[in-house]
Amino acid sequence: MATLHSPTLRRRRLSAELKRARAGAGLTTTQVAKALKWAAGKLSQIENAETQTVKPGDLDKLMDLYQVTAPDKREALHALAKDAKVRGWWSKYREVFGPQSLPDFESEASTIRTFESSVIPGLLQVPEYTTALLQGGRYTEPSALQRRVDARMERRQILTRINPARFRSVLDEAALRRVIGGTNVMAEQLRHLLYMAKLPNVDVQVLPFSAGSHAALVAPFVILDFPDPRDLPIVFIETAGDGLFLEEAEEVEQHTVTFGDVQGSAMSTAQSARFIAEVLQSLESE
Repeated sequence: MATLHSPTLRRRRLSAELKRARAGAGLTTTQVAKALKWAAGKLSQIENAETQTVKPGDLDKLMDLYQVTAPDKREALHALAKDAKVRGWWSKYREVFGPQSLPDFESEASTIRTFESSVIPGLLQVPEYTTALLQGGRYTEPSALQRRVDARMERRQILTRINPARFRSVLDEAALRRVIGGTNVMAEQLRHLLYMAKLPNVDVQVLPFSAGSHAALVAPFVILDFPDPRDLPIVFIETAGDGLFLEEAEEVEQHTVTFGDVQGSAMSTAQSARFIAEVLQSLESE
């Protein structure tokens, strides 16, 4: 069964709650492992969210030891453990996304902020653009390429579903000027970009070349915020491999400040829409 919830977030939340309960009971991990006759690494895996499944019996033993007696609290922790096992839709694209994937976190994000320097953000791409982008001028096995395109297209549901994520995107002008897939494909992509920018939950701002030097002249990044305050924001940076997640408060704050700076240097959403329309018009006239 697939879900639009994030099993990873549920698993992390359960781990945090159990660590908090252990600390409240005044117990060390060594004392807990000894009391329950568990191998030394078992509790560590649970508390570090490294295990996908926490058995109901093991969870009950922990709650009994920690003196978590309130029925609603015990029920809530069991619900978290159950949700942590559910497979998200992205699990069928495991060979594309890898074990820890961006869609896992996107699925439950309330706000997604992204800066892109060279390409249109994945959540705003059309299939033809994605295909040309992933080919990169090199031969790719058609079936493998189609799987990657399908996976990226399915990610887009978070912007158009009921209660969609809020999406804030700042694009460097280069992302609009770089013709991916030829004139027709690029024109179709820009038309889709303008369509998405009209949605109430989507903001698109262009950072023009005329802005000169700016705070994000490093690498594109994504900041994900979540509705539950217990789930702290994270930063995702795409790499040649699977990508890098940053979770330390200082790293998240640094990227948050950077995003605020480039937003301030970018054109307004209305100005950006006019600018995109002008670039589109120039393409269509070629």
